[in-house]
Amino acid sequence: MSWDTEATRRKLLEAATIQFARAGLAGARVDTISREAGVNKERIYQYFGDKAGLFAAVLAAEVDHLLDGVSVTGSGADALGHLAGALYDSTAKHPNLPRLLAWESLELAEPVSADGRAENCASMVTALDAALPNHDRAQAAHLLVSVITLALADRCLPHLTSLVAPGSDASNRRAAVIAQARALATVEG
Repeated sequence: MSWDTEATRRKLLEAATIQFARAGLAGARVDTISREAGVNKERIYQYFGDKAGLFAAVLAAEVDHLLDGVSVTGSGADALGHLAGALYDSTAKHPNLPRLLAWESLELAEPVSADGRAENCASMVTALDAALPNHDRAQAAHLLVSVITLALADRCLPHLTSLVAPGSDASNRRAAVIAQARALATVEG
């Protein structure tokens, strides 16, 4: 019987995603990841080199999903509102990603897959620049950072939402994120 390398990698990535989102790179334990995956921990070293390599692989895989189906459509406030809603929905489908991004920023000196991510962001900025005629490219870039922050905040800071806006559900928060993004599109400078 041959070893199913892809299935083993997938199991490790799934278990590691949960552990890294929960505890970060420093807090996650290789023993726990391998036990949760049902895979010998030596496979982690064989496939990913070390725990940091596994973290990088998890983050790269998760980041790829953030922009699945997310695009800039329309123009003006509608474009920014649509983008915010799509990003909010994406984080609902991939709830570990915002926490992984937070851990990445806290624990790593450089972002994982920086070149590819920068290229995706540049494409998004170009689309926003075209959709927002009253803004230049630099303003579009800052708006993208703000919209991403709005869309990811609830998943990174769930207690803040419950303290500041008690009783608010995902539908209320999504509507608020879209309204705030639309308002940002009307601010010049």
